[in-house]
Amino acid sequence: MSRILIVDDEASICWSFRESFSDLGHEVEVASSAEEGLRIAASGPLDAVVLDVRLPGMDGLSALGPFRERIGPAPIIIITAFGDLDTAVRAMEGGAFDYLVKPFDLDQATALVTRALASSAAPQAVPGDDGPDSGPDALIGNSPAMQELFKQIALVAPTDVPVLITGESGTGKELIARAIHRHSRRRSGPFLPVCLAALNPNLVEGELFGHVRGSFTGATHDRRGLLELAGGGSVLLDEVGDIPLDLQVKLLRAVEHREATPVGDARPRRIDVRLVAATNRPLAELMKSGEFRQDLFFRLSVFQIEAPPLRARRDDIPLLAAHFLRSCRFAMTTSPEITPEALAELRRRPWEGNVRELRNAVEHAAVVSRGQPIRPEHLPPAGLGLAPSGPASGDGGGTSPPADDDARAIADRLSAWAAREVARPGAAPLHERFLDLAEPPLLRAVLDLYQGNRAAAAQVLGIHRATLRQKLRKYGIQ
Repeated sequence: MSRILIVDDEASICWSFRESFSDLGHEVEVASSAEEGLRIAASGPLDAVVLDVRLPGMDGLSALGPFRERIGPAPIIIITAFGDLDTAVRAMEGGAFDYLVKPFDLDQATALVTRALASSAAPQAVPGDDGPDSGPDALIGNSPAMQELFKQIALVAPTDVPVLITGESGTGKELIARAIHRHSRRRSGPFLPVCLAALNPNLVEGELFGHVRGSFTGATHDRRGLLELAGGGSVLLDEVGDIPLDLQVKLLRAVEHREATPVGDARPRRIDVRLVAATNRPLAELMKSGEFRQDLFFRLSVFQIEAPPLRARRDDIPLLAAHFLRSCRFAMTTSPEITPEALAELRRRPWEGNVRELRNAVEHAAVVSRGQPIRPEHLPPAGLGLAPSGPASGDGGGTSPPADDDARAIADRLSAWAAREVARPGAAPLHERFLDLAEPPLLRAVLDLYQGNRAAAAQVLGIHRATLRQKLRKYGIQ
């Protein structure tokens, strides 16, 4: 049995946690303020604390330090009604085990606290706080997909391990890399991005490792490479899948031994740099074809982050659009408003180019509207010429509409299945058989997309969380 403290000024949340953990055999204490919670913590050992951010008096993030002093390594879980990257980083820097974003599923919260109780230690704190991300290159979003991304950044930023960021073009992989650097111990050092796909293959080695005078025609002086220039900071290897195969061995040595040998020099030089790699290419396929070394992949991908596509976070579109208008690079005295009709059109579109395409569309509309409220006709043509606008979506997630060939193939298969099943005597009603066939893969796909977050999955599916729980039990889905 464990002793758990719940600190929240909402009586319903305290009651729910008390009932849930008491049923599991734990002793539960509740407090409506951080000050009251600290007094309880001083009265005896605690095995876990669930701490709300918004509290009367001292807020939860400010209380993290005092709680840590009183309870030692026991895990602390933060509850917040608005999870942004700053909240995630401050929570992790303060030693929180994890955080929950309201509204959350009680089963999910119970599983998280149970996992925290089983953990051996809380994450180590990292000093410093840069304040909230609000600049033009900020990561914006409230969606479950972005909350998971914020958690991953907050977890890996304090470490020095290499990070591999994958995702479609336009999803903000460089912004993620900058956020990792900005919230790391290396934040005072340089952040140097290099797009390997944009370099002449003959220049990549010199760009990364430098060269010495006379090493090739035109090398009139010594030049330090990015891996050396970024000493004490971070280097982003963008489009890492395009690095020439013969240089991959040299990069592997730089990662493993922290040394770089300039072109034309036999003496390696020590480097102190954190490597972040990014790509929109399928490295697994490149490894199978022999175009990318497996050992280099494993060294660069100690921690992997998948940048979510915009279609998986449609609820963030209004926030992103407003942000792009505020930080519009075109000189405007005031930011025009976006009409509900224009927002509805933005949510309908497939966004093959993701956030980059959305930004271009918003800035285009700002120019065309000339300071007046933005309407649908001010927006540029939909998509990249690859697909028409999809149906309206208010679910905050989902996927882009399937291609016509896929849709026809699915319809043909369903027609054949229905013709066969309707003739089966004594079987369950056809509608039930169809749901038993179609629902399990749909539920699994949505849960996988949102990392098991049932509240987000229920919202995307358009059903109540209780209904989702019933369906998961029915199909035996964990």
